[in-house]
Amino acid sequence: MLQLTTRSIHTDAKLLKQRCSKLVDRIIRVDQAGELGANQIYRGQLVILGHTKTGKTIRHMWEQERAHKAAFDRLVNEYRVRPSALQPVWRVAGFALGLGTALLGERAAMACTVAVESVIVEHYNDQLRALMCDVPPRCTDKVLLETIRRIRDEEQEHHDTGLEHGAEQAPFYRALTSLIKSGCRTAIKIAEKV
Repeated sequence: MLQLTTRSIHTDAKLLKQRCSKLVDRIIRVDQAGELGANQIYRGQLVILGHTKTGKTIRHMWEQERAHKAAFDRLVNEYRVRPSALQPVWRVAGFALGLGTALLGERAAMACTVAVESVIVEHYNDQLRALMCDVPPRCTDKVLLETIRRIRDEEQEHHDTGLEHGAEQAPFYRALTSLIKSGCRTAIKIAEKV
C-alpha cells in the first residue's frame, strides 16, 4: 500500500510540473510577444510624433516598454520558453499600428495607447489570477509574479497617461479603440500558441 502511495505522489508531482510548465510557457511566450508589439507601436508613433509636445511622453512610455521586453527576454531564456514563431508579424503589425495612429494625430496615438493598455492590464490580471489561484503556489515563481505585477502597474500608468493626453477626444474614438482592442485580443490568443 505504501508503494502505491509513493507512486501516486510521484505521478501527481509529475503532472503538476507539466501543468505548471505549460502555463508558465504560455504566459512568458505571449507576454514577450506583446511587449515586442508594444515596443514597435511606440517606435512607429515616434517616427511621426517624436518632435511634438507628445513625443516626450511617448518616448518615456517606450523606454518602459523596452525594459518590459528585456524582462521577458530574460524569462524566456531562464525558463527555456519557445518564443512566438510570429515575432516578425508582431514587429510589423505593432509598427504599422503605431505609425497609422500617429498619422491620425496625437489624440489618436493616445487612443491607441488607451485601447492596447486596457486589454493588456486585463490580460496581466488574468495571468496573475491563473498563477495564484488555479495553480498550487509551489509551482509559481515569485519573480515571475512580481515581474507581471510591476509591468501591469506600468501599463496601467500608460493607459491613464493616454486618457490625460486627450485620447477620448480622438476622431472616432469608440470605433478606433474597439478595433484596436479586438486586434489585441486576437493577437494574444494566437501568440499564446504560436
